[in-house]
Amino acid sequence: VPVRNAGLKIAIDLLEPIKKAVPEISYADLYQLASIHGIEFGGGPKIPFKLGRKDVSAEDCTPDGRLPDANLRMGHLRDTFYRMGLTDREIIALSGAHTYGRAHSDRSGFPDKAWTTNPHVFDNAYFKELLANNNIELLRLNSDEALLDEAAMKKIVKDYAEDQNLFFKDYSAAHHRLSTLGTNLFQA
Repeated sequence: VPVRNAGLKIAIDLLEPIKKAVPEISYADLYQLASIHGIEFGGGPKIPFKLGRKDVSAEDCTPDGRLPDANLRMGHLRDTFYRMGLTDREIIALSGAHTYGRAHSDRSGFPDKAWTTNPHVFDNAYFKELLANNNIELLRLNSDEALLDEAAMKKIVKDYAEDQNLFFKDYSAAHHRLSTLGTNLFQA
């Protein structure tokens, strides 16, 4: 069974000096702000951001284990994201974040591999590589393969592979929507 998100502690620890320097920012805002700036730094789209997320106690958080299981396919992805009100298009756009970074076996349980040949750039290469399926050095999880299981889903993958601007537009909107769930301040 893979370890899930064991690498989050590394990121959280890196952000702690910022929180100490700016104690009035909530952790929720800080983590989201770091996320959007990291994506933009890697060449990705600008993602709307407003301060105002509130930190809550552990008892008020959703339980752990509600993230998608990368070993499962589209039905599970839908179960996970539909309960948040997200669409198939948003599921695919958010999956495109795999274009940036890599898996670390000590943190995820998956092989030390990237999804693209240049994991330091946020672009549409994930979708191109997913369709090409010709590089055994790249990581392909069941949850990645699931995006090709149905014709309608595969069409969206193709659209994103062919049009980075479309992927960026949809990714930015889906990321923003996901990051504002549970708030009453920002939903469009």
